[in-house]
Amino acid sequence: MKWSLEGKWIATGFGLVMTLMGGISFISYQNATRLAESASQVRQTHEVLETLLGILSALNESEAGRRGYILFNDRSELERYNRTVQLIDPKLSRLQALITQDKAQQQQLEALRKLIAQRLDLAQQSIRLHQKDATVRSTQTALMVASTRNRQTIQSLVDAMQQQEQQALERSVSQSQANIKLRMLLEFLGTFLTFLILSSIFALLYRQMVKRQQAEVLQQKMVQEKELSDLKLQFFSMVSHEFRTPLSSIVGSAQILDETLYPLVGKQKLKSLYRIRSAAQVMTQLLSDILTLARADAGKLECNPTLVEMQAFCLNLLDDMQPLSKLEHSMQFDIQGACTYAYVDEKLLYSILSNLLSNAIKYSPNGGTIDLTLNCEPKLLTFQVKDEGIGIPTETQKNLYEPFRRGRNVGGILGTGLGLAVVKKCLDLHHGDIAVESQVDGGTTFTVKIPQEIG
Repeated sequence: MKWSLEGKWIATGFGLVMTLMGGISFISYQNATRLAESASQVRQTHEVLETLLGILSALNESEAGRRGYILFNDRSELERYNRTVQLIDPKLSRLQALITQDKAQQQQLEALRKLIAQRLDLAQQSIRLHQKDATVRSTQTALMVASTRNRQTIQSLVDAMQQQEQQALERSVSQSQANIKLRMLLEFLGTFLTFLILSSIFALLYRQMVKRQQAEVLQQKMVQEKELSDLKLQFFSMVSHEFRTPLSSIVGSAQILDETLYPLVGKQKLKSLYRIRSAAQVMTQLLSDILTLARADAGKLECNPTLVEMQAFCLNLLDDMQPLSKLEHSMQFDIQGACTYAYVDEKLLYSILSNLLSNAIKYSPNGGTIDLTLNCEPKLLTFQVKDEGIGIPTETQKNLYEPFRRGRNVGGILGTGLGLAVVKKCLDLHHGDIAVESQVDGGTTFTVKIPQEIG
């Protein structure tokens, strides 16, 4: 199946939309994942900080119990010390589980373990010394100094660990926010592009729908025009057939009367008979022109060339046109060239030349000479019809071959403006060409050229 250009655009647009929607979904998923990771990291950081605070608190609590026991010799304070010491290892284990991904913090945790073990060892020495001899103060003082120094070191290490954890959290949150903003921008751009592409696809689909509707309307009009053209052709064919019979009778009767009365009556007395015969022939030509145009408009006018002897054809044509001249025009025929036969459609050629000669007679009201020249060559057939009539205005020559077009200088000369339209239709079927040279009151010359490609 061959796709049209618009179909390819629509398919490409849908592909881009699906790609963009997939990209937007992936970015949204990454945003959600990043938010979940950030929330998890925030919780982990808070738990690390709370655990560190818990370790410090337990150390301080154990130190308070140790001091209470040494100062007041209270066994409950010793128990308090022992309970608190038991809470430190679980907190260290929890802290180690929380910072498994950070090697630096793991090293700091290891240092913290050693410091706590050292501190607890100092506390145990102090307790054992007190239990052995409660009156010894110098040794207790030295242990207290070492314990104080140890506590400060632990505090500094815990503060450093807390600060690093907070800084890591801030960096992570900042990077996460930047990534989320970038992804949100990409989501917005993707959504905008998706909307733009969908709008373009909708516009293309709407345009195709409008074109299809226009094509359907045009097709319906063409069908209606064809039906109307067929009806018009049927009507004109019927009218032409019905009128040709009485007109043929009129022309035949007039010719018989002319042949019968000519030896008995002078030409001047036969003018009315000539008028009858001429009017009947004009009516016959008019019907023929209307039928030819109707058939051409309906696409039923065909060109079927045959081999025709041109000199005899032209002489017979002039004989048929002679009654229209009213004995006021001199009709001359000249043949040039080497060939005698040509491939033409005899009926169409008769319509072409008879209309040109009829116009030459009609628009030469003061008489004069009408020349028909034939130039017969092997590849080109040329006819020239020249008169000494009223001429054709320049502005009329542009639309000369349109139906019902007549010059503004025709005055009261009767005519329909169909003759040259028929000439053009018949000549187009021959793939021929026509040219005109004319001046107002200076006569007109039509040149018809028909190529000889057949035969």
